[in-house]
Amino acid sequence: MTATLGALQVADWRRRMFGLYAGVRHLSVHDPSKGHELWRSGRDELFAGHPQSPLLPDDRARFTGLDVALYDPDWRFELEVRRPAEPQRMVVDSSTDGPIPFSLAGTVRIPYLGTLDVWRLTSYGGGLFLPVKDGLAGAPGGAYGGGRYVLDTAKGADLGSDGDDSLVVDFNFAYNPSCAYDASWSCPLAPEGNTVRAEIPVGERMPR
Repeated sequence: MTATLGALQVADWRRRMFGLYAGVRHLSVHDPSKGHELWRSGRDELFAGHPQSPLLPDDRARFTGLDVALYDPDWRFELEVRRPAEPQRMVVDSSTDGPIPFSLAGTVRIPYLGTLDVWRLTSYGGGLFLPVKDGLAGAPGGAYGGGRYVLDTAKGADLGSDGDDSLVVDFNFAYNPSCAYDASWSCPLAPEGNTVRAEIPVGERMPR
């Protein structure tokens, strides 16, 4: 594959992902479960057929769909992003993109779970990043050991908000990063401020 072809394929994947989440936000205004079903079916289609699917060839050949729990409205929240008391930065080393710089945008308080950090990508393009590593991380039949992503707006994973100081945080849309399926991908993992002990039983699981 030429570098040009690969870049065009990545651009198409991103275009489709942005479009998918736009549909999710539109449907979720009145029925989040319908938005979730669109998200699940759309990602299944991309994983099964897109040339930039993170699935390895053997895994794609037997792929029948991602393991995603049924929608549970109790795990959807509209949360205020609380400003950090002190500036905080994080640099994630990447074998493919070099160092990836983040700064702390704020925190959100999740009922019964505690707080999670919301990070801002400070390199070109920007974006918000909200990973979570819960009690299912690395467990048999659970989630990826390094955590899942809830929001990664630079790549389209954006559930919207109702105001300038809030975010929709819906754990039903938590998904495993690409490196969970192919170790050649390099993915930022959930740091300490994005780790909770409790199990989050919704969202995507690892293949059984």
